[in-house]
Amino acid sequence: MNEPFEDCDYIKNKEDWIGMIFDKYGDQLLRLCFNYVKDWGKAEDLVQDVLIQCYIKIDEFRGDASLKNWIYRIAINRCKDVLKSYSFRRVFLHNFQSIRMTSKEYIPEDTILQKEENEILVKQIFRLPIKYREVILLYYYEELRISEIANILSINESTVKTRLRRSKQKLKKGLEREGNIYGKTIR
Repeated sequence: MNEPFEDCDYIKNKEDWIGMIFDKYGDQLLRLCFNYVKDWGKAEDLVQDVLIQCYIKIDEFRGDASLKNWIYRIAINRCKDVLKSYSFRRVFLHNFQSIRMTSKEYIPEDTILQKEENEILVKQIFRLPIKYREVILLYYYEELRISEIANILSINESTVKTRLRRSKQKLKKGLEREGNIYGKTIR
């Protein structure tokens, strides 16, 4: 079995390897998890869970995919588990509504307009089915290539392209229903 740290002279054990993963991918994992759960505290907890899973599953890493794709796959699966949980959906909805109610006080007008646009877009993204939401998040927020997304999600590149196209169509329809007065198009 191929050890993921056998090529690195300075990495002698699992702990060093996990430290290297955190140093190299910690910020990216945090952004990825945040884009799924929209809560920094929960995203930080998820990154810790992902690192623990990497530590536990280190012997399962065969090198078939890149290390980044393997770690992202673990993170995405963990995020999906959290999103499916009833307690998360209840807490997320409550937090999202309380942020919307308080965030508009004492803010200059142009900041309010930008914040409202972002809220509408986030709301529409979270209304998408998970298979469409995750390709949008990975492509636009994580800036991954289509081939990387296909590898992470274990689907064909053409499926990724189709899901991207359909998700953009769904977002466009949702924004039109919301009365998107800003006239912005989704690229």
